Order: sequence, then structure tokens, then C-alpha cells
Amino acid sequence: MAANLKASSRAAEVVRNTKETQIRVRVDLDGTGESTVATGIGFYDHMLESFARHGGFDLEIETKGDLHIDMHHTVEDTGIVLGQAFHKALEGFKGVRRFGSAYIPMDETLTRCALDLSNRPYLIWKVEFLRPKVGEMDTELFKEFHHAFAMNAGACVHLETLYGDNSHHIAESGFKALARALRQAVEIDPKTGGHAPSTKGVL
Repeated sequence: MAANLKASSRAAEVVRNTKETQIRVRVDLDGTGESTVATGIGFYDHMLESFARHGGFDLEIETKGDLHIDMHHTVEDTGIVLGQAFHKALEGFKGVRRFGSAYIPMDETLTRCALDLSNRPYLIWKVEFLRPKVGEMDTELFKEFHHAFAMNAGACVHLETLYGDNSHHIAESGFKALARALRQAVEIDPKTGGHAPSTKGVL
């Protein structure tokens, strides 16, 4: 990979190999939005690159999946490993702001994301597509990505497209909204004193 991401205390790498996919993900939460992404699915690469840029995360993703069958395993498993990398980099969610939200307009579309890095994963998905595909990618797979990411990152994610009809804009505004909300949530909050932001003391 070409990125040569800098050393960071909030960086993590996860490798996952199965009979269906072989994946390596590295993330630096304190990056500048640089990314190198190769999943074999052009539109998915574009979404993940946009996610890195607007989240301010440095990101490396290498995925080799069974695309001769379909795209499902590649999309879902990449979401799983990306979520695991975020969870690992967050190191128990110590010192972070924890909550984040964003509204992202994209032409006729407006999408909202609110999330909680609670270590109690959940996904509320209120997104509808009028077309079955964007480029070569099945639109039903966007939910699979967000679900896989949320479950493995330990994030409670509420994502809703408030209005819009262009499927490309709906998908892209969703990735950007997730990225911007995460950007807030993973920021270090000096008021936490380096502890997990919870009355329980741990998340």
C-alpha cells in the first residue's frame, strides 16, 4: 500500500482471513484523511475513501473477496474488520467525546447521523433507495456495511435520510454523515481526564 501511515497511539491494524474473504485494515484516528482502498468494487472504494476523507481518518483497506459469487461477503466482511479496527484503536473508549452527530446535504438529499460510542452496538436504519444498484453495487448492501461496522465498532448508530431521490447521493451522504459523526465522537475530550465517559467508569 502507498499511504505509509504515520505512527500513532490511536492506530490499529486488523487482519481477517476466511474462505470467503481475506482482509487487512489499518486505521489511524488522528490522521488527515489519507486513504488507500482496494476492495474490487469501484463504488464501494469511492464510499470508503470519502469516509476516510470526511472523518479525518488515515485508512488502508485491502480486501480480496469471492466476487465471482456476489458482493455481499466482500462488503459485509470489510465492514466487520473496519469496525474491529476502530474498536481496537479506541482502546476502551478512554478520553473520547463519545457522542457525535452530523447533517449532510448533497444536492436534493439530506441525511442525518447520530451515534454513541457506547460499546452497546445498535443500528437504526431509515434509508430507502429507489434503484436496486448504484454503479455495479447492490443498494441493499449499504445497510449490511453500516450494520457490520456498528456491531464491531461498539457504536450505536442512527442513520436516516430525511429526503432525497438520487441513490448515489443517498448512499454517499450516508457514508459522509457517519464519518463526520465519528469524527466528533472519537475526539479526545480533556474534561474526561483520560477516562471512559460513563458513570460506570468503563464502556
